[in-house]
Amino acid sequence: MLKPAPPVARRGDHVDVYHGTTVPDPYRWLEDPDSPETRAWVEAQNTATAAFLTDVPARGALRERLRTLWDHPRAGAPWRRGARLFRLRNTGLQDQNVLYVRDDEDGGAGDWRVLLDPNTLSEDGTVALQTVSVSRDGRFLAYSVSAGGSDWQTWRVRDVESGADLPEELSWSKFSGAEWLPDGSGFLYGRYPQPGEGEALTAANYGQQLWLHRVGTPQTRDELVYERPDRPTWGFSPVVTHDGRWLVLHVWEGTDPRNLVYVRPLSEGGSFTELVPSFEASYTLVHGEGSALSFRTNRDAPLGKLVGVDLADLAAGWRDVVPEGEHLLEAARPVPGGFLTLLGVHASHRLSLVDRSGAALGEVTLPTLGTVSAVNALPDDPEVFVEFTSFLTPVSAYRLDVSADAPALAPLDPPALDFDTSAYETRQVFATSRDGTRVPMFLVHRAGLTPTGDHPTLLYGYGGFDISLTPSFSAARLPWLELGGVLAVANLRGGGEYGEAWHAAGTVHRKQNVFDDFVACAEHLVAMGLTRPSRLAIQGGSNGGLLVGACMTQRPDLFGACLPDVGVMDMLRFHRFTIGWAWVSDYGSSDDPEQFRTLLAYSPLHNLREGVCYPATLVTTGDHDDRVVPAHSFKFAAALQHAQACDRPVLIRVQTRAGHGQGKPTRLLIEEAADVLAFLTRALDMDV
Repeated sequence: MLKPAPPVARRGDHVDVYHGTTVPDPYRWLEDPDSPETRAWVEAQNTATAAFLTDVPARGALRERLRTLWDHPRAGAPWRRGARLFRLRNTGLQDQNVLYVRDDEDGGAGDWRVLLDPNTLSEDGTVALQTVSVSRDGRFLAYSVSAGGSDWQTWRVRDVESGADLPEELSWSKFSGAEWLPDGSGFLYGRYPQPGEGEALTAANYGQQLWLHRVGTPQTRDELVYERPDRPTWGFSPVVTHDGRWLVLHVWEGTDPRNLVYVRPLSEGGSFTELVPSFEASYTLVHGEGSALSFRTNRDAPLGKLVGVDLADLAAGWRDVVPEGEHLLEAARPVPGGFLTLLGVHASHRLSLVDRSGAALGEVTLPTLGTVSAVNALPDDPEVFVEFTSFLTPVSAYRLDVSADAPALAPLDPPALDFDTSAYETRQVFATSRDGTRVPMFLVHRAGLTPTGDHPTLLYGYGGFDISLTPSFSAARLPWLELGGVLAVANLRGGGEYGEAWHAAGTVHRKQNVFDDFVACAEHLVAMGLTRPSRLAIQGGSNGGLLVGACMTQRPDLFGACLPDVGVMDMLRFHRFTIGWAWVSDYGSSDDPEQFRTLLAYSPLHNLREGVCYPATLVTTGDHDDRVVPAHSFKFAAALQHAQACDRPVLIRVQTRAGHGQGKPTRLLIEEAADVLAFLTRALDMDV
């Protein structure tokens, strides 16, 4: 494989000093995404990457196969508001999902009609519907849109009956939903101070405020509900209890799963009672009825439990409703007479019913090993809607009647997929990490696959922020399986698969555990006889991009190809951009002398060494990514191209008018997936 000749990036002489240690940063100039020099570099890099991919024979066929696999109708689980049902649908190749509504007064006899089609909001499909929230009576829709993949949200309000937008437009919202007042007169939302000119995609985000917007009024008349200028890193997620009595405020700080809980009577206003006054554990409101509130928490229960408290008798303290069990309690939803509980069992899901006292009522049988991706339930409605998916099953919607003697999932409209799922199998194996920890890993491949030591294998991981990698469907992965490839998905420490202890074991000074786990999974795949290093690729996005970058710099001999997507690559400066400061709870900060040394030891950008033969690498990012700013990928790609000592290609693909991944149009998803797969076929020397 001939090494392509991408443009050489200018190496500057910028140097930083951290706690007495000198650290060169020769590509600091690439942190300015809009400078003429950066734009010219991006354009030249894209040209070089396109030239390399154009020469891959399978690229065109892969793109067409992906279009076929994507092109099937799919719909999410409905949810009820008042006498109406709402759901998102896609006919197949629509760039963005479309929101539908149906009047449901006569037992669902009405027809679904389009309420909001985001595909009409821009010519190129890059304006995406980000968040929707319907008033309790089903009269109004609050919806936010984002442009070019940005995290910034603009809120609008639509009359559901007429389908017409009201005149107001709410700007500078981020990391926020819309929580309606019970009477539908307005909603609560979070917003940030307006950034300076030209700083919207790079400036750090501090000082979120909670505002109340009244329907039909301009944003200038919104009412400030809560702010903490003395705590600029705090954010606020409000919930109004189902009976409308209480406003419960979840107070968060960055990505730390621990939070505070404040509460006050909704109708009376006034100051909040600090129900959970310190960042001791995570608390999520499950239900409120009268003065009784119930929460999912991991306080004194790393695997989670359901607890209750009586606001009329706080002196009585907290009581366990569903105590901590053998498996992770991920969530609970109130239903008539009880709760639906979602359990994580070795990174896949179980769904069970309990009564209000916590007594078990039975398990709901799920279709296969997979993930419950949504449970849409109300405390006074026995009709529940559930979404389920697996590695080989697209997201599918089901109806569940919890009032039945033996509640069972009933499919609503199973997606028709042009793919023979019976020809493939999913299984779970366990690797052993350096310190003896057992690390689960899902394998998906042709049924009855015989280990030959030569199967091209794609290993995917994340390992951070208490996020669990449960089975999920992606049409982009199916051609890989059809080509005879093996898909491996690793459940690493730092994630949430086994509760808070598992998460904490992969944070700050223990972050190396995550990389050790991933390397152990790679070595396990080789030891099983499935593959060999030259046929093994690793992939991850965001924190998973960091994972790929760290592992390829620590073990370049173990991989044939690397795919870091929108990765956090500069571990010394990540906290200086947009929401990067929020990741300090997982990573630590270079501002701290001890944490600086830990970060420097694995930071992908700072651990590249000249004279090393690194795996074939395709870096991917978006030029409008304002979560992990593209400078991470730009600097890493430039440094890797400079360091590479053999003919394995080092390329970067920069998607214009795209961000961190959310809201990316279908056509761009297909194009990127085809390019990634084409790169792998060439990098791993696959005969296609």
